[in-house]
Order: sequence, then structure tokens, then C-alpha cells
Amino acid sequence: MKNKITTLESVSKEFNYYKSLGEKTIGQLSDAELNWTLNEESNSVATIVKHLSGNMLSRWTNIFNEDGEKSWRNRDQEFNNDTWDKETILEHWNKGWDCFFNTFNQLVEKDLNTIIYIRNQGHTVQEALNRQLAHYAYHMGQLVFIGKLIKNTDWQCLSIPKGTSGDFNASKFSKEKSKTHFTEDL
Repeated sequence: MKNKITTLESVSKEFNYYKSLGEKTIGQLSDAELNWTLNEESNSVATIVKHLSGNMLSRWTNIFNEDGEKSWRNRDQEFNNDTWDKETILEHWNKGWDCFFNTFNQLVEKDLNTIIYIRNQGHTVQEALNRQLAHYAYHMGQLVFIGKLIKNTDWQCLSIPKGTSGDFNASKFSKEKSKTHFTEDL
């Protein structure tokens, strides 16, 4: 078995996994597909990316000295279904994730119990990370679902393709037990 993994290492792997799902989805879609909506109440991939970026910039900028809901953030504007090309979408995507990881990579284990605020509500850093991990995973599920709707049979599966679970599991159980992250084989 490998050495004990720290909480921050584990959380980092989870955030990177969800980031990769979003990137693999965006990569499969054209500009028009990235801006597609099912109806007036739904969001496009571009809109969800704009929201995620705004959230990350607000939540992870100067977390120990400022509230996570910044006065300069316009959350309502994030949900306008503007039409963006893939390059612009990826600029916003990267800006948000860079902000998150720049802050995250400076954290040390003792920071996890430090209180920070989001809309004046105190959270430990651990609670804020849990909250954001769930929030980002929720939106990555939306991105993947939209991508699958659009691409239909042209969708490139991001995990275990339908009908291959038996083979996948047989491969896993044919190996010695090990301490690895579930994404290492995907």
C-alpha cells in the first residue's frame, strides 16, 4: 500500500477529475453546440462556464481577508446566455480554475480549520472546499448531460462505456489490491 494521502491531496484529485470532465466535454463541442440551449430556462455550456468562472474568481480570491461573495461579482449577469466562441469559453474556464488552484495550492493542512466567509456565513476552509466541490460537480454533470444530448451517438464516453462494466471490473479484480485514485485508469 502507498503512503497515507493528505486531505488536500485527495481533494485536489477530485477537483482535477471534475475539471477534466468539463474539458473533455468542451473539447467535443463546436462553437454553436457550446451555445445551444434546450429552452429559454436552460443554460448553455458557455453560460455554465461563465457562472463557474465567476464563482471561482469570487470564492477563491483573497479568501482569508475578504468574503467569498465579492462586491464586484455580478452573478445574475453570469446566467445571460451570451454567445461565445470556444476560445472565449476556454479563457473564462482557465481564468476561474487558475484562480481556484492558485489559492488551493497555497493551502496547508492547518488551514482546513480556519474560518472564512461566504455571504457573511462562516465556513471552515474544509467546509468551503466541500461546498465548492459539490457545486462544481453539479455543474460538470450538467455540462456532460448537455454534451451527450447534443452529440448523441457521436459522444465520446468519459468513463466506462455502456456494456463494458463486466470487462472493466474483471480487469480491476485481476490485479493486486492497491491504493490508487479511481481516475488513474480512466
